[in-house]
Amino acid sequence: MKPMAKTLGGFRAAVLIGWMALGVAGVLYARLKGIPSWAAVPVMAAFLVEYPFYLVPAFPTLRERLAGARLPGFLLASTVLPYLVCCCGAVEFHWIGLVRLAALSLALCLWYVVLPANALTDIGFLALIAGVMLGRYFDSIYPKPYPGVDATYLGKLALIQMTVMTLTLERRIQETGYGFLPKWSEWRIGALHYLYFVPIGLPLALALKAVRFAAPQPVWVVAGTFLGMLWVVVLFEEFLFRGVLQQWIEEWTWRPTTALIVTSLLFGLAHLWFRSFPNWRWVPVAAVLGWFCGRARNQAGSIRAGMVTHVLVVTTWRAFFA
Repeated sequence: MKPMAKTLGGFRAAVLIGWMALGVAGVLYARLKGIPSWAAVPVMAAFLVEYPFYLVPAFPTLRERLAGARLPGFLLASTVLPYLVCCCGAVEFHWIGLVRLAALSLALCLWYVVLPANALTDIGFLALIAGVMLGRYFDSIYPKPYPGVDATYLGKLALIQMTVMTLTLERRIQETGYGFLPKWSEWRIGALHYLYFVPIGLPLALALKAVRFAAPQPVWVVAGTFLGMLWVVVLFEEFLFRGVLQQWIEEWTWRPTTALIVTSLLFGLAHLWFRSFPNWRWVPVAAVLGWFCGRARNQAGSIRAGMVTHVLVVTTWRAFFA
């Protein structure tokens, strides 16, 4: 069987399994929260539309087929189509919302087409991503149709895959190991660095009162937290910080240790906006976590090892602390 056929087969299987899992989870969540069908169905359908787009960056062979002239259309469709579906009853359609989504997708995919690839434009690109996330760009586009329904995640998922697609296909960064399933060696390395972090990070977090002990969460909540963090939040953060920024600083300075230190400090500073600004208590804790995630990435040669360290720390915190 040809490699492309294997890739397409794996992609189709991932889409079908994901659609079934998301559908079941969406129905259960809507019933648990008492969300009416007029709000739940369009939002669920929009997430199902976004899901295949979100998968593509993790399939390198399939991803490469979208390089060049196909990329703008792909990114535009990944932001516009879920919005239009969501507007079928859950969110009121506004032309300005459509224009803002289109403008963002085109700005990202054309960034390295119009501008040269150098340190200045690289920093500008990351600043744009940070501005979109911290500036709550999607809040006005996806207002909450009903309590418990947050459709802004549609925009955030689109932003993740657009960022990865642009940096891999237009900027041509070195392969980072972007993917959803770590290898056994990456699980091992990541788990070891999690164990290295605990005796340092936990006392530090408790001393700074960044966390406090709480009643353990139910198993299903812990499992959901682990998977959601691993495949969305942690995946994106490790890609940006350890896969992209740390790699660029290594290239700029020719000093891997310097790159690890600087990236860890920047990762800590990024948590100033966590929950409330300025959240100084989380900065040193996140910086220490960033150090161990970066070491795991360096040892494994892939961000997936750092993902394991990162997700184990976050899951432990969500399970036993507040």
